[in-house]
Amino acid sequence: MNHYDVETDRTYSRAGFGAPVRRGGRPALVVVDLTRGFTEPGFPSGADLTDVVAATSALVEAARPAGVPVLWTAIAYSPAEATGHSVTWLEKAQGMRALVEGSEQVALDPRLPRREEDLLVVKKGASAFFGTSLAAALTGLGCDTVLVCGATTSGCVRATAVDAVQYGYPVLVPRGCVGDRARGPHDAALFDIQAKYGDVVDDAEALDYLRGLPPTATA
Repeated sequence: MNHYDVETDRTYSRAGFGAPVRRGGRPALVVVDLTRGFTEPGFPSGADLTDVVAATSALVEAARPAGVPVLWTAIAYSPAEATGHSVTWLEKAQGMRALVEGSEQVALDPRLPRREEDLLVVKKGASAFFGTSLAAALTGLGCDTVLVCGATTSGCVRATAVDAVQYGYPVLVPRGCVGDRARGPHDAALFDIQAKYGDVVDDAEALDYLRGLPPTATA
């Protein structure tokens, strides 16, 4: 550990950051934007997130026996939004103009084990909560904890984790189930989430948590 790391740890410890969050008995799994436009490097906004897709798929399968709800998100813009000036974010993130409704970029990665009964939340911004029905859906489902997976760690994952806390949900982020285009932003976002918004956990811990829930007859 270098001098910078020591000073950072001291500063954050003195501020009281990094305390663990509680684990509820009715979690939900929110999978953020693992669409082809983000998981495949051939697209402008994409990267090779094969490992993230595989780890998230394993987590989804572990959630099924306990009837844990799995909610997926995707960013998709109408042609008018994608080419115009109504979405200010696209002025900054030009490559995301390719995420047009009905295009292959906005389709969930086909390697993911989505079921017909899983909700799909379509969004226009970074957070899965902003301007969507996600908060109401989690309330209706009786959820008390949110596990956040997906892409990108420094963008939509972090924004979703922040808003989940602000809606009153303890947040867990399985480390192997989130990914980014570059290592620096990824690591910085995980550090920030762990310090202030949720627990960044190993995949094995997340799997044990889900597998430890009582099974349901409808799973």
